[in-house]
Amino acid sequence: MKTAKRNFTCSFLLILTAIIFLTACQSSGEKSQARGQRVLRIAVIPKGTTHEFWKTVQAGALKAGQELGVEILWKGPQKEDDRAQQIQVVEDFVSRRVDGIVLAPLDDRALIRPVDEARREGIPVVIMDSNLQGDNYISFVATDNYKAGVIAAHRLAEVLGKKGRIFLIRYQEGSASTTFREQGFLDTITREYPEIEILVKDQFAGTTTESAYQLTENLLSRYSQVDGIFAPNESSTFGALRALQHFGLAGKVKLVGFDSSSKLVQALEKNEIQGLVLQDPMNIGYLSVKTLVEYLQGKPVEKRIDTGVSLATLENMNLPEIRRLLEPDFSRYLK
Repeated sequence: MKTAKRNFTCSFLLILTAIIFLTACQSSGEKSQARGQRVLRIAVIPKGTTHEFWKTVQAGALKAGQELGVEILWKGPQKEDDRAQQIQVVEDFVSRRVDGIVLAPLDDRALIRPVDEARREGIPVVIMDSNLQGDNYISFVATDNYKAGVIAAHRLAEVLGKKGRIFLIRYQEGSASTTFREQGFLDTITREYPEIEILVKDQFAGTTTESAYQLTENLLSRYSQVDGIFAPNESSTFGALRALQHFGLAGKVKLVGFDSSSKLVQALEKNEIQGLVLQDPMNIGYLSVKTLVEYLQGKPVEKRIDTGVSLATLENMNLPEIRRLLEPDFSRYLK
């Protein structure tokens, strides 16, 4: 009797031990699975937050976040000349230990140090829209901005009949994307159109529509015989347009600009603007996040991803592929 009781006790203890062991293994497996399914947090930092361009980039990033199941943390400086604030945003995200950062550096030198700091902390960085000096980043996702400047030069020369006097209105020192556009434009005009005289090529419009308006107004007052203007981004284009409208010169002085907004589209329809060079900001935001997530998943990624460039004119603006870029549908992603 005692032997049977002892055998029952031993069997019970063995079964109990096995149950405890299996439960522990299951719990450990569940915890590991939970860790594997943790939602990635991706910080996306634009140059600024006011232009329509950046709202569309944000929509593309959010679209990628929804499709890939990652959390998008969107934050940037309000103005595109606030280097200190953008650096602070990067440093804050590093301290919060995000899984990765997508950054559009508003200065190709000033943001080197905070990007290096992120990489030292094991946080990979994808650069979007505008170059950063060095190569301490995973990938660069952007328009071919030099090519975009070349396209703008050919369009302005076309509408001028390959001769005349023009302004090249620059954007801001340190902004790599617009610097490449300006250089592509300048090189092409100088090399291919000898009968076009560049009256102004070293004046900076600054980061706001108002500062661009004031610069263009001053230039029009000084040079009354100008025939054409190139402006390399959304705010400089709109500022130049407003100045031309103020002087009653919209449509008479030919304007080729960059990027899109509702007011710029209206001016294109009225032939007050003769060309808008278009990026694909939705695709820039989307591919930047997608590339970073693929890197975090251990997949190979390309070091340079070209997101394309197009030209909108009065003649082609209603084509579906051009209309999509002129009026991107981002309302469902920005709530």
